[in-house]
Formats: sequence, structure tokens, C-alpha cells
Amino acid sequence: MKKTFLAAVLLSAMLRAVPASAAAAKTYQVTGPVLEVTGDMIAVQKGKDRWEVARDGSTKMPADVKVGDKVTIEYRMTATNVEVKPAAGAKKSAKSTKK
Repeated sequence: MKKTFLAAVLLSAMLRAVPASAAAAKTYQVTGPVLEVTGDMIAVQKGKDRWEVARDGSTKMPADVKVGDKVTIEYRMTATNVEVKPAAGAKKSAKSTKK
């Protein structure tokens, strides 16, 4: 009975450790004056560049952010699509048609 209980405790501990080891994507920041705010995007000026960062209902943001306010946006880069292309210089594996 003790062995079964110990095995269950160890299995439970291992299952809890798996999500902890899967690190979240690295966070980044951009700071600058607000150029535009819409329901799904906020744009800021960083140097000479305009940065547009998408936002959704889970974005924590004060309701009174307006154009001209200086803000710091924390964001993550998340892939939405990955396309595989052959590596440069990769040889094609074509069958010879010579007889």
C-alpha cells in the first residue's frame, strides 16, 4: 500500500513539474508616445519608427490611454504560422531518367 501511495505521489509531482519546465515566451518592452489606439492595436513612436502592437481583451491597459501619452508596452513574440522552405544550396533528390 505504501509503495502504491509513494508511486502516486511521485507521479503527481512529475506531472506538475512538466508545465513549470515549459517556459513562457520571453517578454520585450517598447516605450514611446502613443500615436494611435484602437480596439485591437496600440501604436507608439520609437525613435523614427512606428511600432504597432496588437491587443485583445486580455491586455491589461488603463481605459484612459490617449494619443500623446508616454507608455511602456510589454509584449511577447508568438508565431502564428511556420512555413518550411528548402535550405539554400540543398541538393534535389531527383531520379535519373538516363538508361
